[in-house]
Amino acid sequence: MTQQLRRTLGVFDAVVVGLGAMLGAGVFVALGPAAEAAGTGLLWGLAVAAVVAYCNAMSSARLAVDYPASGGTYVYGRERLGPFWGWLAGWAFVVGKTASCAAMALTVGAYVWPGQAHAVAVAAVVVLTAVNYGGVQKPATLTRVIVAVVLGVLAAVVVVCLGSDAADAGRLGLGLGTEAGPGAGSASVGGVLGAAGLLFFAFAGYARITTLGEEVRDPARTIPRAVPLALGLVLAVYACVAVAVLSVLGAGELGRSAAPLADAVRAAGASWLVPVVRVGAALGALGALLALILGVSRTTLAMARDGHLPRGLAAVHPRFRVPHRAELAVGAVVAVLAATVDVRGAIGFSSFGVLAYYAIANASAWTLGSELVRVRAAVGLVGCAVLAFALPVPSVVSGAGVLLLGAVWYAARRR
Repeated sequence: MTQQLRRTLGVFDAVVVGLGAMLGAGVFVALGPAAEAAGTGLLWGLAVAAVVAYCNAMSSARLAVDYPASGGTYVYGRERLGPFWGWLAGWAFVVGKTASCAAMALTVGAYVWPGQAHAVAVAAVVVLTAVNYGGVQKPATLTRVIVAVVLGVLAAVVVVCLGSDAADAGRLGLGLGTEAGPGAGSASVGGVLGAAGLLFFAFAGYARITTLGEEVRDPARTIPRAVPLALGLVLAVYACVAVAVLSVLGAGELGRSAAPLADAVRAAGASWLVPVVRVGAALGALGALLALILGVSRTTLAMARDGHLPRGLAAVHPRFRVPHRAELAVGAVVAVLAATVDVRGAIGFSSFGVLAYYAIANASAWTLGSELVRVRAAVGLVGCAVLAFALPVPSVVSGAGVLLLGAVWYAARRR
């Protein structure tokens, strides 16, 4: 395959793509289910997810320096561990992140028009697929605007909540086995790990940076800078928002809330801010969806180049220099899912697939030989395995089943 994508993204654009993928997912979607799982251990779950995500991010960034091509861990696994592991990583990513796309699209629908959430979700997928079709620089520019607006909204939420009389530090519940607020539930190690697995769904957006390796300028310099920078910024934002919302709602109410940030500002006595939060949530989810479609289509491109998916999907548009057929195929599948699936179920299923994907990334990084790289890879690999099996049982069963199906498909094709 001789068609190549165009290198147009610098450090700033790469960081923005990562922020767009992470902010919309975590702040507006994952905090509620994570609080339901962890009780008063939500902040501990956030910390565990951050540590595992950091190890995974650094392993991915190190591998991207040696393999600056579209596909991310699909390419790393193929080159370092063998074709099967590359295939399994790509399969886990495409399936898991397609579910993430559907979850983000439904989040847009839930905030824009709750009564017609599925219809709005499908419309959002169609529009953003068209934006991606016009070239990678257009999505990067749009994501930059979205990230700026979302950060402004989140800053307002934090200031209003922490500055209100309703804020109570006692609701944070930083000790395991403690309870904070009525109905909060006590924190346990299992609950914290389950919450960390769900919150990992929110952190995984930094992978968009590495999957765009073929469209990044000077990848050996850009990717190792952009990945930890994007991850650090998002961790700071998540921590501030989680503390602010917990201090007002408590873990129990947060776990039951379908729109936790809107409920938090309402409880803080700032009902006027609720419409602004709704707009910010919709834009954040749109930014995440935009970056997700971008990343899934690039992995689809790489797998099609190797014949694991129909080779026609490897075509690159002669003018826009994007994998236009892969983008259209991904958009069509996501639109169908957005019309049929449930948001919370999609998050758990996506988390299992993405954790499997990063387990292979860490195993690939282990083969590079550097002692520091191996330590981070070992921590990341063990962390991915633990968090994957700490997820809700339906997510584990369905995720493992889909991975098994991918392995069977690979074996059948080999024969």
